[in-house]
Amino acid sequence: MQIELLDTFLDLVETRSFHRTAERLSVTQSTVSARVQSLETTLGARLFTRSRAGTDLTTEGLRFEAHARLLRRDWNEACRAVAPSGESAMTMRLGIQNDLADAYIGDLIHDFRHVFPQTAFYIEPDYSSQMCQDLVTGAQDFAVMFTPKPHPDLHFVSLGDVVYRLISSDAQTRAQINPATYISGNFAPAFEQAHRAALPELVGAQLSVGQSTSLAALLQAMGGTGFVMAEKAAEMVASGRFAYISDVPALGQPVYAAMHLRNRVTKSRRKMTRILGRRFAQIETARD
Repeated sequence: MQIELLDTFLDLVETRSFHRTAERLSVTQSTVSARVQSLETTLGARLFTRSRAGTDLTTEGLRFEAHARLLRRDWNEACRAVAPSGESAMTMRLGIQNDLADAYIGDLIHDFRHVFPQTAFYIEPDYSSQMCQDLVTGAQDFAVMFTPKPHPDLHFVSLGDVVYRLISSDAQTRAQINPATYISGNFAPAFEQAHRAALPELVGAQLSVGQSTSLAALLQAMGGTGFVMAEKAAEMVASGRFAYISDVPALGQPVYAAMHLRNRVTKSRRKMTRILGRRFAQIETARD
């Protein structure tokens, strides 16, 4: 079976539109139709019904969906298994939240390599939605992220929180914050919700950014006020140019380990989850 047939089927399951799937896959609508017809011929069953209301899965299509996801994942795993990995016994593809990479990637990979000395690691900082998609398709094996995206094929484990502190170059209290120089951190939906509850008067800032490292760089270049990951905030305050906003509490952002559901009981995933749990427990203890 050609893998593009599975990719087209699974994309169409999401979009329920031949036109949208054609756009997303950068092919013509007739190509999408031909691929679906070829897959239906191979399976000997009709997978979709089309009407003015849209495209829906047939009973056979619903039954095939779970198998299609597993087939595509197995194909991706097979491709990686035969890919050159030097002297390593296997390659592990890891995703890590962009905002965590700068502060934690060194320690985490050091821990992983100590436990898995014969494993080659490929690490890709990214955002939660893309990592969830990559875990489902098998493009990634394991991820550390902020925002779990519920999916029947994914398993998530809570690891703890990372902390953000509000610092400023021109204010020391909440009342002194200048909205015109405030930089909003849109790091994840959970953080945005906590921020909205803590500082409703600063919602809708003129400048916002989705990564703590970038926010810190903007503060250092332009001055102003914003939430920065605790470790970086301490470094910037120690420089003497910035100060903590004394009457605004720190905000926590939950962190999760993520993996494909069927891999949750494998020794490697269980070990990696335990390593992460210990590491984030140490981080929280150090802050206390």
